[in-house]
Amino acid sequence: MGTHVITGAGSGIGAVLAERLSERGDELWLLARNARRARELAERFPGARTLVGDLAEPERLSWALSHQEPPREVDSLLHVAGVVDLGPIGELTPKIWNATLAANLVGPAELTRLLLPQLRLARGHVVFVNSGAGLNANADWGAYAASKHGLKALADSLRAEEKANGVRVTSVYPGRTATPMQAKVHRQEGREYDPERWIPPEAVADTILTALDLPTSAEITDLRVRPAA
Repeated sequence: MGTHVITGAGSGIGAVLAERLSERGDELWLLARNARRARELAERFPGARTLVGDLAEPERLSWALSHQEPPREVDSLLHVAGVVDLGPIGELTPKIWNATLAANLVGPAELTRLLLPQLRLARGHVVFVNSGAGLNANADWGAYAASKHGLKALADSLRAEEKANGVRVTSVYPGRTATPMQAKVHRQEGREYDPERWIPPEAVADTILTALDLPTSAEITDLRVRPAA
């Protein structure tokens, strides 16, 4: 039985991962942005424990976790949460840039830093759910793509730094996936949303579990997942 800390367990890929790991009998610690959200997650995933901390305010995460009792060892830290706001560079405000970078890059970096002692103790695994935008940036995706390009750099540096400590690091780059975030993207693009066109979140969760379940003598560093059609 493993101990997993998951962000973004409230919907989409994160919710599927939490369900799959819970079904296996693993121990779940779900990060919630506030106490109300923590209660909702605890009700949805009986037996799971919660940690309250807002990735959108990374400078407060250390204080928040210091007033709680995180797990003593962490077998995997699964970064699934994220935000997206589309718009041309000429119209993106500093507020949007700062919010996007905080939630998608600085918050995950800080949460990883805070849990590194537990990950080292367990010789654990950090998984960053990135995006196709973390490899290629298109028009109107500047802020989101910049945050995801940064997340790739974070993962690559962390892997090099923590190899000697036995900590594995995987980046997963899904294409468009049928999640509430994708529905929001379509609204911003002014397009009709058809979830049947996109990757089911269960497929992305399966790729993450494949990486987690590899023997510790092997490591998947990067996984690209694309719609089959």
